Amino acid sequence: MTNASLTPPPGVVTVFADIWCSFAHIAVHRLHATRKRLGLEDQVAFDLRSFPLELLNDAPSPRPGTDSEVGRMASLEPAAGWQLWQAKDWLYPSTMLPALEAVQAVKAQSLAASEQLDLGLRKAFWAESRSVSHRKVILDVAAETGAVDVAALAEALDDGRARATLSAQAAVARTDAVSCSPHLFLPDGSDVANPGIEVRWEGAYGIGFPVIESDDPKIYEELLLNAATG
Repeated sequence: MTNASLTPPPGVVTVFADIWCSFAHIAVHRLHATRKRLGLEDQVAFDLRSFPLELLNDAPSPRPGTDSEVGRMASLEPAAGWQLWQAKDWLYPSTMLPALEAVQAVKAQSLAASEQLDLGLRKAFWAESRSVSHRKVILDVAAETGAVDVAALAEALDDGRARATLSAQAAVARTDAVSCSPHLFLPDGSDVANPGIEVRWEGAYGIGFPVIESDDPKIYEELLLNAATG
């Protein structure tokens, strides 16, 4: 697998990301906010693809890890929406695969619909403490977007038609072509991992915490203008 094979058509940004990933939550928020501010909503679309950490790590993402990231990452982009988990402990998602599958299933409706479901599921998890691994919560979020045919999504989840797509994307995520969540691919053949953010970890994941060395959100203007003209 080469980066060239992941190059999207003009007007599209391909984004490999997991919903569990706080860095991806920032990236997706900044993509949407910057696209709107630049007036590029009709010129640029986002193709969200799965970087399923639980499959790559062969284990669910540990809650202490996501908890340790909230305060640090929220300070970079408060508007993305954040809070420490507020629901009952047993409602904390043990998997993100159903949510990631739902985003892929909705692409049959449109990229725009899948964008909105992906964004809604991220906000539901990070900002609203909702159990987005549960079918009803996924469908509720889909309805709240106003952009998704919920009945069609329910059918797709029931027959698992997007599961093979999710598995194929996981296989790509395991290759050297995709290095992390988030990793963006642009129409000119360029790509950038975790745009604008340099980070290191103090202590082990789930025990320590991230230390942000630098953050340049202006890179999203360059990326989106590139996609619009690429």
